[in-house]
Amino acid sequence: MKTTVLIASVVVVAVVLVAMLWGSTYSVPDLVRIDYGLPLRWGANTLDTIAGPVNRWSVDVMFLALDLVFWFATLIVVQFLVSWRG
Repeated sequence: MKTTVLIASVVVVAVVLVAMLWGSTYSVPDLVRIDYGLPLRWGANTLDTIAGPVNRWSVDVMFLALDLVFWFATLIVVQFLVSWRG
Protein backbone atom coordinates (compact mmCIF):
# COMPACT_ATOMS: atom_id res chain seq x y z
CA MET A 1 0.00 0.00 0.00
CA LYS A 2 2.77 2.43 0.88
CA THR A 3 4.72 1.54 -2.26
CA THR A 4 1.71 2.50 -4.37
CA VAL A 5 1.57 5.90 -2.68
CA LEU A 6 5.31 6.34 -3.18
CA ILE A 7 5.17 5.39 -6.86
CA ALA A 8 2.18 7.68 -7.43
CA SER A 9 4.03 10.54 -5.71
CA VAL A 10 7.10 10.07 -7.88
CA VAL A 11 4.99 9.96 -11.05
CA VAL A 12 3.13 13.15 -10.11
CA VAL A 13 6.36 15.00 -9.33
CA ALA A 14 7.80 13.88 -12.68
CA VAL A 15 4.71 15.12 -14.51
CA VAL A 16 4.96 18.50 -12.75
CA LEU A 17 8.63 18.87 -13.70
CA VAL A 18 7.98 17.95 -17.32
CA ALA A 19 5.07 20.39 -17.53
CA MET A 20 7.11 23.25 -16.07
CA LEU A 21 10.01 22.69 -18.46
CA TRP A 22 7.98 21.78 -21.55
CA GLY A 23 9.36 23.51 -24.61
CA SER A 24 7.48 24.02 -27.83
CA THR A 25 9.19 25.31 -30.95
CA TYR A 26 7.65 28.05 -33.05
CA SER A 27 9.40 28.27 -36.40
CA VAL A 28 8.60 30.45 -39.40
CA PRO A 29 11.09 31.51 -42.11
CA ASP A 30 12.20 34.65 -40.27
CA LEU A 31 11.77 33.59 -36.61
CA VAL A 32 12.76 30.59 -34.49
CA ARG A 33 11.55 30.64 -30.90
CA ILE A 34 11.19 28.06 -28.13
CA ASP A 35 8.43 28.73 -25.59
CA TYR A 36 8.53 27.19 -22.12
CA GLY A 37 5.74 26.51 -19.65
CA LEU A 38 2.46 24.66 -19.58
CA PRO A 39 -0.34 25.88 -19.22
CA LEU A 40 1.10 29.42 -19.16
CA ARG A 41 4.04 30.46 -21.36
CA TRP A 42 6.46 31.88 -18.81
CA GLY A 43 9.63 31.88 -20.91
CA ALA A 44 10.70 32.33 -24.49
CA ASN A 45 14.11 31.81 -26.06
CA THR A 46 14.43 33.55 -29.42
CA LEU A 47 17.12 31.87 -31.51
CA ASP A 48 16.86 33.45 -34.95
CA THR A 49 15.20 36.55 -36.40
CA ILE A 50 15.10 38.24 -39.79
CA ALA A 51 18.09 40.34 -38.68
CA GLY A 52 20.20 37.24 -37.97
CA PRO A 53 20.96 34.81 -35.17
CA VAL A 54 20.28 35.93 -31.60
CA ASN A 55 20.02 34.24 -28.23
CA ARG A 56 17.52 36.35 -26.31
CA TRP A 57 15.57 35.12 -23.32
CA SER A 58 12.39 36.76 -22.08
CA VAL A 59 10.84 35.55 -18.84
CA ASP A 60 7.47 36.62 -17.47
CA VAL A 61 7.88 36.30 -13.70
CA MET A 62 4.16 36.61 -13.01
CA PHE A 63 3.31 33.72 -15.36
CA LEU A 64 6.15 31.68 -13.84
CA ALA A 65 4.77 32.26 -10.34
CA LEU A 66 1.22 31.41 -11.45
CA ASP A 67 2.48 28.28 -13.20
CA LEU A 68 4.31 27.20 -10.05
CA VAL A 69 1.24 27.82 -7.89
CA PHE A 70 -0.97 25.88 -10.31
CA TRP A 71 1.31 22.85 -10.50
CA PHE A 72 2.12 22.73 -6.78
CA ALA A 73 -1.59 23.03 -5.93
CA THR A 74 -2.24 20.16 -8.34
CA LEU A 75 0.56 18.21 -6.68
CA ILE A 76 -0.90 18.78 -3.20
CA VAL A 77 -4.42 17.77 -4.29
CA VAL A 78 -3.21 14.61 -6.02
CA GLN A 79 -1.02 13.71 -3.03
CA PHE A 80 -4.01 14.14 -0.74
CA LEU A 81 -6.26 12.01 -2.95
CA VAL A 82 -3.67 9.24 -3.28
CA SER A 83 -3.01 9.09 0.45
CA TRP A 84 -6.73 9.32 1.26
CA ARG A 85 -7.60 6.44 -1.08
CA GLY A 86 -4.63 4.36 0.12
